[in-house]
Amino acid sequence: MQSLIVMGASVGGMEALSTIFAALPADFPAAILVVTHVGARKSMLPELLAKTSALPVRYAQDREPIRPGRILLAPPDLHMLVAITAGQATVELTRGPRENHTRPAIDPLFRSAAAALGAHVVGVILSGYLDDGTAGLQAIKACGGTALVQDPEEAVAPSMPQSAMRNVAVDSRLPVAAIAPALLALAQGTPAPQGAKVEPPGWIAVENRFARGVGNMEHLQKIATPSTFTCPECQGTLWELTDQQPQRFRCHTGHSFTAPILGELQHEKAEDAIWAAVRALQEKEQLFASLAAKATAWLHPATASEYTQKARQAREQADLLKRVLLS
Repeated sequence: MQSLIVMGASVGGMEALSTIFAALPADFPAAILVVTHVGARKSMLPELLAKTSALPVRYAQDREPIRPGRILLAPPDLHMLVAITAGQATVELTRGPRENHTRPAIDPLFRSAAAALGAHVVGVILSGYLDDGTAGLQAIKACGGTALVQDPEEAVAPSMPQSAMRNVAVDSRLPVAAIAPALLALAQGTPAPQGAKVEPPGWIAVENRFARGVGNMEHLQKIATPSTFTCPECQGTLWELTDQQPQRFRCHTGHSFTAPILGELQHEKAEDAIWAAVRALQEKEQLFASLAAKATAWLHPATASEYTQKARQAREQADLLKRVLLS
């Protein structure tokens, strides 16, 4: 069985991917599947990357066979997974729950590839913020595959490769110019024997079910325990995954977060709530100012003074919250 290369990139990843693809020969003997954080928006990424690549580059199609010499990208708003159909590795596209607040996400591709092809998988983490891809790279290593990371010192956004190196026994830390030669050497090397596949740990199979949209509470109970936190996507209870580094959480509908990404989302939710409070207080100020003006016109000075005081209090409270936000 030939090697499968899976790659994950975010901010700064376009430059890294262009450099790698430009250095790969047209007869590259492995398939390459790539997830970038394109979100749900339309993108010209395949066309841009194809300009530097001797290999064809395009968005993947659901259920298509995975064949050597092709670069397939995860389409916007779809997770790209690897499945085995009648003995053939195929692409599976799904609108399963977002992971790390993104779809497509890197972890579902890496986990599903690890479960399907074991030691034949090479995972590559490139430039990007936070830590999507770390858990997926752990799955690849747990199933006997190979883990590579871009040298964080040259990455535009070093967080993703740094997280991978902190939490995974990576096989190589490489400057981006050295990644293509390393991939070629791995793809041309002696294939892992069919009998060498490592049985995937149970958590990988459970998490792959959620990526496919078929996970439930019963499955989650096998790999996690309830936490006191709430899912920022669906407001359900988050469960903390057992023995995972970095610390990770998943709700029973399937949304998944590492602790740093959950912290970022909680910060955003808190900021949104404070801005909403500022808006409400400013509207309150305008309402009482209007009432004070009417009371003055109707010759009710005591009532006008009361409304003016309430308007002043609302303005002071709004100013206080804005200072908190702007600090």
